[in-house]
Amino acid sequence: MMMPGGPGGPGMSMGSLAFDEFGRPFMILKDEMAQNRLTGNDAIKSHIIAAKAVANILKTSLGPKGLDKLMVSADGDVTITNDGATILKQMDVDHQVAKLMVQLSQSQDDEIGDGTTGVVVLCGALLEQAEHLIDKGIHAIRIADGFELAAQCAIKNLEKIADEYKVDPTNTENLVRTAKTTLGSKIINKCHDQMARIAVDAVMAVADLETRDVNFELIKVEAKVGGAMEDSMLVKGVIVDKDFSTPKCPNS
Repeated sequence: MMMPGGPGGPGMSMGSLAFDEFGRPFMILKDEMAQNRLTGNDAIKSHIIAAKAVANILKTSLGPKGLDKLMVSADGDVTITNDGATILKQMDVDHQVAKLMVQLSQSQDDEIGDGTTGVVVLCGALLEQAEHLIDKGIHAIRIADGFELAAQCAIKNLEKIADEYKVDPTNTENLVRTAKTTLGSKIINKCHDQMARIAVDAVMAVADLETRDVNFELIKVEAKVGGAMEDSMLVKGVIVDKDFSTPKCPNS
């Protein structure tokens, strides 16, 4: 069954409409067999190139000498950050494998809250080494199995060298020092001591020490225009943001 003719006349058909055994329609495009398609190692290498391109963008923002990225949205909003999840969230990515790199960074941000840049750079480095192995004739499945074995070996080694730290609700200095290490590259690093203490106090207020679980839905961040970062505070309770109905209402 041929499709109706296009603007070029009844003879200029773009393809034909066919049906499978379940009655579902699908299109058979004209000259489909003449189109170039990547298969085998060429297709794998094209995916690796796309992933490496995303990793190279974030590579320059990693570490103590990392540079911030300035991004301008379609609406003209300017964002300056070196956070990997924020950078990838602002990027317009079309390639499917590159989108997986974006999802990898977002998953790291949701689960851990830090290391969004490092996890993408590490993934790009692993894929770069995988490309060399593919050139040597090693199958992609074998390479993936090797990465899985390496991950299991790394986890066992981490468990061997890890030190167990018991959380003491009455002494949170070690937790504050740990929190400060994650704020060094953020824009709030000039008052990272205060912010670290606020973060630790907020987590300890809602943490379940028996199950070692924290429900972050119980912690809300309310932003107000004006003032300085040093004016930030932790309120253990409920904040009702409401204007005065009359100037005669008491303000204290």
